[in-house]
Amino acid sequence: MPYLTTEWGNPSSSYKFGSHLKAVIEKARGQVAELIGAYPSEIVFTSCATESNNTAINAALKTNPGKRHIVTSSVEHSSVLNHCMALEKEGYRVTYLPVDTEGLLSLTNLESVITEETVIVSLMWANNETGVLFPIQEIAEICDSRGVLCHCDAVQTAGKVEIDIKKTKIDYLSLTGHKFHAPKGIGALYVRRKTPFIPLIHGGHQERNMRGGTESVPLIVGIGKAAELARKHLPKYENNVRPLRDALEDGILNSIPNTELNGHKKKRLANTTNITFKGIESEALLILLDQDGICASSGSACLADSDEPSHVIRAMKSDSEASRQMIRFSLSELNTPQETTSVINAIRKSSIVLRS
Repeated sequence: MPYLTTEWGNPSSSYKFGSHLKAVIEKARGQVAELIGAYPSEIVFTSCATESNNTAINAALKTNPGKRHIVTSSVEHSSVLNHCMALEKEGYRVTYLPVDTEGLLSLTNLESVITEETVIVSLMWANNETGVLFPIQEIAEICDSRGVLCHCDAVQTAGKVEIDIKKTKIDYLSLTGHKFHAPKGIGALYVRRKTPFIPLIHGGHQERNMRGGTESVPLIVGIGKAAELARKHLPKYENNVRPLRDALEDGILNSIPNTELNGHKKKRLANTTNITFKGIESEALLILLDQDGICASSGSACLADSDEPSHVIRAMKSDSEASRQMIRFSLSELNTPQETTSVINAIRKSSIVLRS
């Protein structure tokens, strides 16, 4: 709050009222670095994960102009997929790796598509719709062995899974604050030391010349504190959240007919479940749940205004209806057993109405 009210100076200014805020920013940088086991100098603050993802891919391409091939997957976040599709119009070649019916990626397939022309492999750590985990450690090892840069969208993972970036071969890693209870509008990009980099946003000398623009001190303080708290709570996160998620999931699957889990049963985040309600349109069910005060989604919140079905479920299952009949539920340590019971009852009631 002080940085939204009394401490409103510009940290890039020369006068003390603003310049002393540089130390505040650096404290937050250290807090974010500690969350993923990085050095503070490897953290660049951005406006969001979309900017972080675009910045990483752009940096790889601009610093390797002789290579024109990108590898990603068919289930990435729209900020990666849409960027790649835009790059295809500029003459880049993109390979979109498929996933199986459980949302898992084949490492053999990945190895087979990397060529001498490949400049970067951009793959998420955990899927934002199903929570399915990719073997990012092995992916990074493959990239390193082939001399290819590795970018990881770790937006869903930070604060939920232990990340020690020093033990991986990842070159770029994207984070966003609101996924671990920081304000919206602030993200971060990890750039490994000596990894080639060119800014996406040119301007002043902020962020050690890696991202121009006046720093949003309140939001940076917010992501720093949220990172500190996420790191503190991480050892208990799995044990606190997974039972809630499992109770919700089992309650739906066992009491509501024609429901089906989307994604691998075990290789996924503790907080996410994605369920198909056969014969029920996602949007119709979401409207009724919203009336009961239940917040869920039929895919990424970034695409909530789109009429398109889930590209993630479509990539996993050949049944074209499945991608229009699924709901994603995300939980946190702030949820309670009573809430999961209420949600199960509300879904049961709504499904009867919609199938009648």
